[in-house]
Amino acid sequence: MSNDYIGIFDVIGPTMVGPSSSHTSGAASIAWMARQIFSGSPRTVTFTLYGSFAETYMGHGTDRALIGGMLGYKPDDVRIRNAYEHAREAGMLVEFRVDKETSVSHPNTVDIVMADGDHTLLIRGESVGGGRVRIRRINDIDVDFTGEYSTIIIGHQDRMGTVAFITTFMAEQQINIATLKLFREEKGKNAFTVIETDDFISEEIREMYLRHEYIHSVDLIEI
Repeated sequence: MSNDYIGIFDVIGPTMVGPSSSHTSGAASIAWMARQIFSGSPRTVTFTLYGSFAETYMGHGTDRALIGGMLGYKPDDVRIRNAYEHAREAGMLVEFRVDKETSVSHPNTVDIVMADGDHTLLIRGESVGGGRVRIRRINDIDVDFTGEYSTIIIGHQDRMGTVAFITTFMAEQQINIATLKLFREEKGKNAFTVIETDDFISEEIREMYLRHEYIHSVDLIEI
């Protein structure tokens, strides 16, 4: 079955704080996933909006949805309506930038730069309709995953045997892999292995991966 099929929830829309599944539900999901990949609450966040996000973000509540997701709120969380206030209370500094000049592959695109001390991370996400999203970039590496499954994102050096170790360990833990994709800067440089699974991925598994000499980051997205 194609990943682009249209289901009933694409027609009637997801459970969410409105008004738009693409501009609010999708935006909240992107930011919520970005927070999971960052592994915590950033101190400062800069959102750069492209395409239709840049045109209508305040009128459609995209700004509040993005802030809410960054605070850890799911798309149906009514606290999104007061996201600015909650961000101030949490000590999170947020900034919005509008880029109407740069060409992007999807009209509902946002870059999220999160920082806390020396830890900085860029995530690019797309809201593709019906509340569904795709993560398309982590820092300088193009990626492609949806977060619709339990997902583990493993940052590592592109060294022979590393991906084999990752998949063998998954099999040893009796975790069934739904999809596996390798994305890399270039041969021998930084890479991400993104695995979507049918099973829950525990924090213990994350810690075991981090013991490998070529693995430098492991982040989890649990639906």
